[in-house]
Amino acid sequence: MNVTELATFAITKRLRRLRQTESFRALVRETRLTPDALVYPLFACPGEGVRREVPSMPGVFQLSIDEVVREAMAAADEGIRAVLLFGLPEHKDAEGSHAWRPDAPVQRAVRALKRVRPELLVITDVCLCEYTSHGHCGVLSGEEIVNDPTVALLVRTALSHAEAGADIVAPSDMMDGRVRAIRSALDERGMQQVAIMSYAAKYCSAFYGPFREAADSAPAFGDRRSHQMDPSNVEEALREVALDIEEGADIVMVKPALPYLDVIWRVKERFGYPTAAYQVSGEYAMLKAAAQHGWIDEPRAMREALTAIRRAGADIIITYYARELARTL
Repeated sequence: MNVTELATFAITKRLRRLRQTESFRALVRETRLTPDALVYPLFACPGEGVRREVPSMPGVFQLSIDEVVREAMAAADEGIRAVLLFGLPEHKDAEGSHAWRPDAPVQRAVRALKRVRPELLVITDVCLCEYTSHGHCGVLSGEEIVNDPTVALLVRTALSHAEAGADIVAPSDMMDGRVRAIRSALDERGMQQVAIMSYAAKYCSAFYGPFREAADSAPAFGDRRSHQMDPSNVEEALREVALDIEEGADIVMVKPALPYLDVIWRVKERFGYPTAAYQVSGEYAMLKAAAQHGWIDEPRAMREALTAIRRAGADIIITYYARELARTL
């Protein structure tokens, strides 16, 4: 037996055997993407027949209520069972009072969606940054966001969403104590069935820029480092998640997703709780821009990025790619 024959004879474990065709690869695939794990974000705005594309997010639109319904129904027909609503109000003020108005875009969109497709899960973002004239997430004292007065307004907003028919309210502000306050208020009003998905570990990230264009929510001054998390910290994220679970969160979220895969994994491993991850606007925009330049294969890159998020432990993925991915599954 010569050297080549000996080398061939010595190989008893051939892992490539299970990679040779797509049928083999599918049979042993460890991580699977499914449409029912996806949440589709939508931006509701005033007007009728409005479908205004966001320049930095190709394929994402600011939508009037009729267009929100049309888009959500098309997504549902493709297998997507949940949408996340953001609102662009007609008017803004220092407190963000249009956040809790019953005739605001989010509340109107919730009612419209529930009339047409009651089984669709409707999640609403609970924050004030889209509604305040200064673009910050809460009530200001000088240039400081004050926690407890902000929580009181977040509670009003969450209640208005729940009264409109939202299945899940999702506080994204990162104020201390807001999950407990919202849970208590919902329960006191007999709305125990409304779930809370907390933005539990929301980092102060550079990847939010395109969203702020889509939601018209850029701060007029300063930044959000006083309440969003330092990107360097993970133990702090675990403390935040633990507190939100203790206060009554039903689902916890890590945001952004791809730069924080280690955090997603740590959260899922530590708590075993339903865990969401948000593939944010900057993650989406980077892939879109690279694809437009012909630098990447967009469908492959999309699937690879979303698979990584799922593989890290996310049960739920919020992504602007929801419809595109669902079509490929």
